[in-house]
Amino acid sequence: MNRNVITEVLRTVPLFKELTSNELEEIVNIAQYRQYKKGTHVFMQEDPLENVYFIYKGKVKIYKNDINGKEQIVTVQKDGDMFPHVGFFRKGNYPAYALVQENTNAVVISISHFENLLLQHPQVCIKLFRVMGEKIVDLQNRLEAQILNNTYEQIIKLIMRLCNTDGRKISDAKIIITTQFTNKDLANMIGTTRETVSRTLTKLKKKEIIEVNEQGNIIVDFESLEEELFI
Repeated sequence: MNRNVITEVLRTVPLFKELTSNELEEIVNIAQYRQYKKGTHVFMQEDPLENVYFIYKGKVKIYKNDINGKEQIVTVQKDGDMFPHVGFFRKGNYPAYALVQENTNAVVISISHFENLLLQHPQVCIKLFRVMGEKIVDLQNRLEAQILNNTYEQIIKLIMRLCNTDGRKISDAKIIITTQFTNKDLANMIGTTRETVSRTLTKLKKKEIIEVNEQGNIIVDFESLEEELFI
């Protein structure tokens, strides 16, 4: 892959959104391009934390296994996404598994090389921490929802979050979630059961708040869904 395409990929990453062209070029200099086949792992939980990945094309599921071996999906990463988010600012091991769900092309940056770059360009470090602050706020909001909301509210907030992260507006009122998630995927994201998710989605369908198209994508009346939180 040539440098222009690597630059194009990194320019779409929110973490680098405040960097100048020259600052971004310094990161391009230490980036590599790799391809991963469907069904393989990019890394395993507890592997040494060495690289951070930026998806050019493809889909990667980030998940953990609890002490009982039950899978819990952290997120599904797609075109333009970075993982793991803790990568550049954490020592130790990868906190989860990364399973390739579609053939994936990615830009890879070595953490050790990135740390050297930050030492040489402290202004880049300041800008990155500013963006990471936004990520921390998002994680705090998700944790708060997990603690304070009942399961019905958690599922609604999960769908709302997916509308923001994976959604595309198709009318004034409706958003389509472009990434397909099974009921099990949704359940694993918030630590509930597939049956609970299924019942909730059926209830929302009956209220005509959501629908599922022939391809399996969820279509959401966002305003009506939001109003469910206040009933």
